[in-house]
Amino acid sequence: MTVQVSVIATSSLGDRSYLASDGQRAVVVDPQRDVDRVLALAGRLGVRVTHVLETHLHNDYVSGGLHLARLTGAEYLVCADDEVAFDRRPVADGDIVTVFEALRIRVVATPGHTFHHLSYVLDEATDGGWSPVGVFTGGSLLFGTTGRTDLLGQQHAHTLAHHQHASARRLTDLLPDGAQVWPTHGFGSFCSASQADAPESTIGREKQANPVLRLAADEFVTDTLAGLDAYPAYYAHMGVANAAGPAPVDLSPVARADAAELRHRMDAGEWLVDLRHRRAYAASHLAGTVSLGLDGPMSTWLGWLIDWGVPVTLLAETPEQVAAAQRELVRIGIDRPAARATGTPDEWAASRDDLRELAVADFDALAAAQAGNTPAGLPDPQVVLDVRMANEWRAGHVADAVHIPLPDLPGRLAEVPPGAVWVHCGSGYRAAAAASLLANAGRDVVLIDDSFGRAERAGVAMTTTS
Repeated sequence: MTVQVSVIATSSLGDRSYLASDGQRAVVVDPQRDVDRVLALAGRLGVRVTHVLETHLHNDYVSGGLHLARLTGAEYLVCADDEVAFDRRPVADGDIVTVFEALRIRVVATPGHTFHHLSYVLDEATDGGWSPVGVFTGGSLLFGTTGRTDLLGQQHAHTLAHHQHASARRLTDLLPDGAQVWPTHGFGSFCSASQADAPESTIGREKQANPVLRLAADEFVTDTLAGLDAYPAYYAHMGVANAAGPAPVDLSPVARADAAELRHRMDAGEWLVDLRHRRAYAASHLAGTVSLGLDGPMSTWLGWLIDWGVPVTLLAETPEQVAAAQRELVRIGIDRPAARATGTPDEWAASRDDLRELAVADFDALAAAQAGNTPAGLPDPQVVLDVRMANEWRAGHVADAVHIPLPDLPGRLAEVPPGAVWVHCGSGYRAAAAASLLANAGRDVVLIDDSFGRAERAGVAMTTTS
């Protein structure tokens, strides 16, 4: 028998789920909440899901594990030490779960990302006994990095970092160099200490590439904690939801809203999110909306920016785009948007007075403006606002720029100095969100829609923070 391990990627959150099968039955590891994707894959492969495994109570998404187990009748494996409000098969370090005649799971305690984190070694039967194929590592050993250790509070970060170091080394002691490593985090998720350095990996490769396996414990802990940046505010709600037992999702279409209702919702303090690309938003948008295009990690930034529980209305060109956004949002616990509107800004506005444009520039234009040659049609940049994260800022930034990370901007708008604001990030996505927030606050804004890597080459004056 040959085990087939399929990846179910959720690129918008930077995570992976897995389905391992023998051609007839399947084990699913760390499923996202929209389990129809898992069921569709199982159907295409012609396999039956018999076991669902959680490596930990996730911080960056609401799990689909409980619902998937109930739908399929699968055993649901969750750490025995986690306090949860539902029935599951409690497992602990050293447990062995026979999945099929020729396939088994070994449970390995790997604390670090959380106190009760588990990894699952996948063993295949051979003529000589059992041979490890690989290990599902969740938020423990990732590709070239590890899961971050501060999500349970700064008071635990140092202790958990030491645990993370020991756990990674335990896995390398247990497994041969050829064993595959299958992590959940590391592909853009803020749950990882840094981002994955490869699309796939083995234990042997990690021994060569991963700092957790090359550094002594104290040095690893110091470096890891020093490199941690802020993480999304919505994480505070994920572990609670997962311990309580998430409800099934409802992805049916939400009610349409006309121009009058959109204005009413906006006046009530609700969020209206424009899912179109930022260039389309800049060309024309409904005043008061926020730009968070589907081409980027919309749900991460929306969940980070809003006050939790504030109703959200989605605006897009097509119903399919709204449906895609709904799927993204249920993964972080925003279960039902308040309303939707599709079409064009002209259809969303009660009158032409409700439409706005956003000035757009690049770093060449900023360099010209710094030299006293502001391009025609653009205001002089009296403020350059950098909305990247702290680690990005420290690595290098525009000279004399003001730094307010995007997640902090809603509460710090009053700190932006007076005058025309030119706002940038690393690519333009976060800057568009920031520009919309600033414009909604009545500021004169220019969106720098450009890669920050071009800034110095374009002639923009730069500096670093030591």
